[in-house]
Amino acid sequence: MSKVVVFNQIGGADVLKIQDMQVPAPGANEVQIRVRAIGINRAEIMYRTGQYIYQPNFPARLGYEAAGVVESVGDNVREFAPGDDVSVIPAFSFHQYGMYGEVVNAPAHAVVKHPQNLSFAEAAASWMMYVTAFGALVEYADIKPGDNVLINAASSSVGLAAIQIANMLGAKPIAMTRTSEKRAQLLQLGAAEVIASQEQDLVAEIQRITDSKGTRVVFDPVGGPGVAKIAQVMPAGGIFFQYGSLDARDLSIPVIEILGRHLTFRGYEIFEITSDAEKLSRAKRFIFEGLQSGQLKPLIDKTFAFDDIVKAHQYMEANGQVGKIVVTV
Repeated sequence: MSKVVVFNQIGGADVLKIQDMQVPAPGANEVQIRVRAIGINRAEIMYRTGQYIYQPNFPARLGYEAAGVVESVGDNVREFAPGDDVSVIPAFSFHQYGMYGEVVNAPAHAVVKHPQNLSFAEAAASWMMYVTAFGALVEYADIKPGDNVLINAASSSVGLAAIQIANMLGAKPIAMTRTSEKRAQLLQLGAAEVIASQEQDLVAEIQRITDSKGTRVVFDPVGGPGVAKIAQVMPAGGIFFQYGSLDARDLSIPVIEILGRHLTFRGYEIFEITSDAEKLSRAKRFIFEGLQSGQLKPLIDKTFAFDDIVKAHQYMEANGQVGKIVVTV
């Protein structure tokens, strides 16, 4: 028996319940993990509230990220053995698996051994954010030294991951946030410059910061009509990655901006990487090496006990964190 988190209706954080559940032995190509830490993600809030890319099937489970120790493995699993320290990468549907539990089964392709210099909490805080940022910035944009990279919602875990990856590859991470409240912290965490979009002239600031060269790569989970201003400062061949919808309003982009400079605006999600074996392999290698060297270092904002899973969700919904929220088990 294992304590797991389930919910039976769409709603606020208080719909989450902890109950005892019999966890079956791992099936073929599955790994059973005794969980030590769980990473909390915005996608789980959206799933619980019915705003995700698919709707819950009740009773529903959730959880994309966990770190722990292998208990047992199913048939065909050769790369893991009982006792291994591992992490889970978001590479499955909540309709199939959920990582919010004391003992969970996970698909072997979504499991990875993490560097031994990481704690379980750090390991649980790593893979969603770094794989998401890797896919856009490395796999697709192929950022290079000297590239300007504009990162919106920069204080989020994915935003911080993007800052670290940009620095790791010699690019210039320009952090974008709503107010100046987090400016000093973002600079301390590696941002080359910080723009407070509600307090400063976004276009003028980007032109100043980039010596009027603009920002070739934009990494944005917000969207909305404000994207029109960003489009003004993207150079020829610039690419804009929309990886979330924190502002549910439509993008407003003048057609002449797109045509005149051959700009690319594309939707992007982590599953483009985790559903492709070759891309996922490249992501695992890049991130493992970055974590092992210390060039990638997950920032944990706050930890909660497993019994306080409701409080952990409420804390994320308050939008005050800088970095990752982790639940220890």
